[in-house]
Amino acid sequence: MSNGQWYPPEWPDRIRALAAGELVPVTPRRAATVLLLRDAEGGPEVHMLRRRASMAFAGGAYAYPGGGVDPRDEQPVRWAGPPLEEWAQRLGLDDPAQAQAVVCAAVRETFEEAGVLLAGETEDTVVGDTTGEDWERDRAALVARELSFADFLDRRGLVLRSDLLGAWARWITPEFEQRRYDTWFFVAVLPAGQRTRDVSGEADRTVWTRPADAADGYDRGELTMMPPTIATLRSVQPCATAAEALAAAAKQSMAPVLARARVEGGQVVLTWPGHDEFTKRVEGGTP
Repeated sequence: MSNGQWYPPEWPDRIRALAAGELVPVTPRRAATVLLLRDAEGGPEVHMLRRRASMAFAGGAYAYPGGGVDPRDEQPVRWAGPPLEEWAQRLGLDDPAQAQAVVCAAVRETFEEAGVLLAGETEDTVVGDTTGEDWERDRAALVARELSFADFLDRRGLVLRSDLLGAWARWITPEFEQRRYDTWFFVAVLPAGQRTRDVSGEADRTVWTRPADAADGYDRGELTMMPPTIATLRSVQPCATAAEALAAAAKQSMAPVLARARVEGGQVVLTWPGHDEFTKRVEGGTP
């Protein structure tokens, strides 16, 4: 592998099984992930986590804070920013409650995995330091699913600041993958007074890095990433500031990107529409 493209060894066999009608695609689970950005000398930096090698899905790969939607993310919350109907249209969802769940998941996972909370006591404020023991107890309870995000916000009298998020992209895990996600990617600016913490149980390393530097590491084969991760990294590179990236989100296409696989002769061919750099042609059974 010349670059850091994540490509599990079992994929060619699963692609062949799908092509032969021997594999029934799993229904993707809704998920959300956030490119958390901050301004630094030389341009914006993005917060990334390296998934533990022991993780069943994408172990060892660099990613952003994120995870699956909790059904309780649909519970009513105090809300600031665009109305749910507008979010539903932007995210390509028919149901405003589902749109709320995706946005809630993005905010909740960012707090769970990075200790950063996009919420405030009013519609135009954001909480400051979230590193105290009481915050940590709540974060741990959220991770353990002992506490719903709606109850967490309600108990603290907080408003979810959906206006601090910008929808950036949507990627769906290929049909032949065992674990499938329909994932919305968002961008957000690190709120003043808050800082990220290395608290994710799924990561063994966290970094703040310039998108261009991370992309260079991927191109050299030093950093492993899934196609959506490196694609979104490259797409935020032109932004000169974190605020510019948030403003640019409104212009990004939210058309879902879904890999296509076919068998041509002895080759397995995997393509990602609109992203030619990820095309794979595999002879036999190994990448």
